[in-house]
Amino acid sequence: MTGGARQMAEAARDGALTEGSVQARLMHACEVQADAVLAADGFIFACPENLAGISGQMKDFFDRCYYPALDRINGRPYATLICAGSDGGNAARQLERIVTGWRLKAVAEPLIVCTHAQTPEAIFSPKRIERQDLDACGSLGASLACGMALGVF
Repeated sequence: MTGGARQMAEAARDGALTEGSVQARLMHACEVQADAVLAADGFIFACPENLAGISGQMKDFFDRCYYPALDRINGRPYATLICAGSDGGNAARQLERIVTGWRLKAVAEPLIVCTHAQTPEAIFSPKRIERQDLDACGSLGASLACGMALGVF
């Protein structure tokens, strides 16, 4: 809603695209259907932390796609990006619990970017993710893509 998670996801996608043999596709959670999940060889899940959990749109994505993909994507690699106002840990744990059921393989610790938005005004204002954080997101995307290209993941 405020652009932070989107900036992080775009940076990760751009990093993944540096590996020429890997295709990277950026999709909003509300657009993703089970066929896209089944077609993907790996995942980067990016979302904001809202009220100490994953966003409602990310939860809706998992609600729609979880069972159609269950036992059909086991072992595929994933990474997590969380844009948080203060902590992000609970959203990361919630997402991890969900994808554990899919039996995905984490390739990195969750990358949490804290915006320190604590007032209603700050929470609802557009976010600008700092360059070093975007670089970290890009590196995560590049690492996942490189590992997939090399067959490591």
